[in-house]
Amino acid sequence: MPVSERFLSLVTQQLNQFADRPDVTALVVYVTEPAAAGPPDLVPVGHWPPSARILTSLSTDTSLRRPADRRRWLPLRHGGVLLGALQVETAALPWPEPLRQRLHAASLCLTEGLCLDLEHRRLLLRLERQQQQLQVLLHQLRNPLAALRTFAQLLLRRLEHDPRNRSLVEGLLQEERQLQRYVEAISSLEESEPALPSSADAMPLLLPPSLNGERQLPLAPLLEPLLQRAAATAALQSRPWHAPERLPGWQGDSGAVAEILANLLENAFRYSPAGAAVGLDVQGQPDGGWVLAVWDGGEPIPTGERERIFEPGQRGSRGAARPGTGLGLALARQLATELGGALTLVNGSPPRGNSFQLTLPAAPAPTR
Repeated sequence: MPVSERFLSLVTQQLNQFADRPDVTALVVYVTEPAAAGPPDLVPVGHWPPSARILTSLSTDTSLRRPADRRRWLPLRHGGVLLGALQVETAALPWPEPLRQRLHAASLCLTEGLCLDLEHRRLLLRLERQQQQLQVLLHQLRNPLAALRTFAQLLLRRLEHDPRNRSLVEGLLQEERQLQRYVEAISSLEESEPALPSSADAMPLLLPPSLNGERQLPLAPLLEPLLQRAAATAALQSRPWHAPERLPGWQGDSGAVAEILANLLENAFRYSPAGAAVGLDVQGQPDGGWVLAVWDGGEPIPTGERERIFEPGQRGSRGAARPGTGLGLALARQLATELGGALTLVNGSPPRGNSFQLTLPAAPAPTR
């Protein structure tokens, strides 16, 4: 059982505390190591007092298996599994009660340390396997994306004189570029160290930093493919779609705004009842800001759930049985806050049963 440097430091700290006990002559910490054949072995990983003595495993030093008048073993056991042992040699027996209590506390601390060490190593191995599998999947995902881009570009040439269908293919290419952005963002995650939150209550950044857009990018061009996607989805689902009468003249971190609206539109189509209308309203404000509202004609979300659904991993009762992670609204609200705006849920009059209103400031918020 390989152990970490942290556990070895814990071993040293625990054993050194017995320096004030002249009746303790030697302490050795062993950990369990599986053998190629036969029962597991006990391998030493630390001892006290510090010396040049050479420690051997239990299978090598047969004298350790024989009873000794002043040697005792305290098992480091968890859930019925022997993780290791603490060997104690003293000048006399029985142990005084204060020494017995201190040795017992040290063995419990070492047992907990071994459990944490094993769990940490298990999680590292699991993470390494997942990262390897993710890199393989990302590599394979690039191939069909490249094929989709090629086919779409060829189709675009054939539809040169068909503006109605040409716009659909242009929307397809825009979606392919967005997928490529996600693939590149996932690939670059290992290259960036995550920033620690400023407090225990701070929400970690949900959107990879590499997806942050330019700070002064017009929003309207990024909304056009989203509106095309919404219109196509509404047509496939045989439901009314109400596009905005105009596009906002806002500019800033438009990539973040597009992410917010994409999540809101996806939720509206996914969770509103079949046949319910879905729409996007755009309203300019006197102070130069904008309000963008994604609404649906479904039943209003219950009052007790209107704030909870913005928490990571939380979903409304009506959509709990459907596929989803419960992260979309949390991401959308966090991005809105970082933009200097806000995202709220209000109930409107029919057919607008639920309206998620994104408020954008007149000027972009300071750089995150």
